[in-house]
Amino acid sequence: MASKLLIAAAKPAINGELSVLSMSDEQIMNQIYATHVHADEKFDADSLFVVVENVLKRATLIVDNVVMGTQDHLENLEDKAPKASFSPPLCTLKQLSSEMACKAPGEEIAHKTTMSILNKLSTYSWDAKAVLTLAAFALDYGDFWLLAQLHSSDQLAKSMGILRRVPTILKRPVLQKYGKEIVEVNNLIKATLEVIESIFELEKLSIYDTKDVPALSTAMDRIPVDAYWAIITIVACMTQMCCLTSDENKRQELSPFAQKINITLNFLKMQIKLCHQQIDELEAYRKLKKLLRTPTEIMEVFKALVFAKDNVQQLIDGSTNKLVSIDVLKKKNVVLFLSGLDVSIDEISILKPIYDGIRKNEQYKIVWIPIVEEWTDDLRKKFEILRNKMPWYIVQYFSPVVGIKFIKEEWNFKNKAIAVVMNPQGKVEHPNALHMIRVWGMKAFPFTTIAEETISSKGFLMESIWSDSNPNLNAWIQEEKYIFFYGGKDNEWIQQFTKKATALANDPVIKGARISIELFCVGKGSKGEDDIGILGHFWNCIESFFFSRTHKKTDSDPLTQEIQKLLSYKNESGWIVLSKGSRVVATGHGTTIMKVLDEFEKWKGYAREIGVEICFKEYHDKLIEMDRPCCRFDVPITAGKIPDHMKCPHCPRVMETFISFKCCHLDGALNALH
Repeated sequence: MASKLLIAAAKPAINGELSVLSMSDEQIMNQIYATHVHADEKFDADSLFVVVENVLKRATLIVDNVVMGTQDHLENLEDKAPKASFSPPLCTLKQLSSEMACKAPGEEIAHKTTMSILNKLSTYSWDAKAVLTLAAFALDYGDFWLLAQLHSSDQLAKSMGILRRVPTILKRPVLQKYGKEIVEVNNLIKATLEVIESIFELEKLSIYDTKDVPALSTAMDRIPVDAYWAIITIVACMTQMCCLTSDENKRQELSPFAQKINITLNFLKMQIKLCHQQIDELEAYRKLKKLLRTPTEIMEVFKALVFAKDNVQQLIDGSTNKLVSIDVLKKKNVVLFLSGLDVSIDEISILKPIYDGIRKNEQYKIVWIPIVEEWTDDLRKKFEILRNKMPWYIVQYFSPVVGIKFIKEEWNFKNKAIAVVMNPQGKVEHPNALHMIRVWGMKAFPFTTIAEETISSKGFLMESIWSDSNPNLNAWIQEEKYIFFYGGKDNEWIQQFTKKATALANDPVIKGARISIELFCVGKGSKGEDDIGILGHFWNCIESFFFSRTHKKTDSDPLTQEIQKLLSYKNESGWIVLSKGSRVVATGHGTTIMKVLDEFEKWKGYAREIGVEICFKEYHDKLIEMDRPCCRFDVPITAGKIPDHMKCPHCPRVMETFISFKCCHLDGALNALH
């Protein structure tokens, strides 16, 4: 509970007990809940509040005119109408009025009176308890000030006024003497009316789920305490009016109640404002989801996703550094590049060849949308550095809550860059084409799910990883040579494998069969030095290919299983990929692969007859059958939509799911741009 914020200046303990005005919300809640049975008493509380509001707005205006000398006209007030069928609970109101009348001043008496009222209203809802008490007060307060207004012009009002002691208050010396105290009561009633109005508004908002409107939960939890403070304040005001009309020296101290009720009112207003903000976001989110289900034009979808209501901004053209209208996207296919400000150089570089490939085609555009929850000066500086590295269109300081929520929940954005492809109608053609762009580049154009299925069905081509970065490797691929791609965490294993694989490649049997085998150590530069950039690029491509293959498939095909096995070896001492040209033949764990090489003499004769490819794979598979390694496959949470289940690449069982936390400082391709 937020009670401690609402505690007024503490008063001394009364008879050794804690002062009511110093009690916490929790202490008050414990007491008042004992009075609340259940809310099954049904009556039209809304209509009663409408009538009470009409009475008190006019009565308080009369007080302002009479006591403070204002010139506001009652005719300017607009009354609300209750339901035609409304029948006020008069007997209950009279009982409550009697309960509050002629009480001695003092906070402990006010508390006891409030508890008595709550006991009488135990079967009513909390908002009903508050408005019934206020209505009982309004009967007397409205009657008193109506007679004060009419007593000079109406004989009946004059006589009634005498019975109600109206002349006692209206005598000029008395009015001057008690004017400040009368205004204090009047202002406190206005504030209490607002508190109860706020409680009613919260009750109307309770049709929303608190999961969707979190601020509603906090406010609704406090309603019983807020109702208590409204009722005890009304009781105190009634006591003060009795003291004033009796012209006695006794007074009810109202300032502590005023402090409580004003803090309560400010809290309610703040929570209601927050509720409306969250409801507006909820409705906008629902509207955005509906728009994305039945899109008609990319511009409408883009505006709803990126900009707050009625706040459409221009885009930055990264190629000219000038601002342009979002009309440049009209009737275009658009690749939305979504990332945080920790986007890496690697991720930006992936899109540059795509930009170069499509910029002559006016039907395709790329737009960077930086996902930032809250902008700061430092983040703006970082944004400026990043956007200068991008030649495509850029959204400035994107931050609409609705758009970010949609991107995270519907497009599975988890702070890792994604590329959402949309057609001219605003329909999503691919929820994240970055995986296939990383692997195939412009060969995957136009980057739709259909294009992905088509190109991924052709298999994984090793040249897709290396491009033109290694001329020797490209030549080997072109010549359809066997290539061992290998690496691992253990340098000793790498050295042993290099030695044994080189011996295999140079074996007379292999040479005599005109079988050409080359070695490529992944993670090593041209001079043999460690190159974490190459290593990071390799694993990014392998992961991207895997996610492309599993995007819609439920059962893994042989190639996907090989890639999955390779990913499970990523953090092992050693691993290999054997390819023939650009085609993947097999993958293997360092331990079993070393056994295959150690036992080369047992199968090299068959290699000459049926080829290295078949012999190597069959011998390796037999070793796995005898000593199947436990398979672990780490799927980054930032990968987007993760398959519901995954089969083991070594056996037909479904793999168990675990959660692990890992930091890879050595993955050079993921180094963020600072």
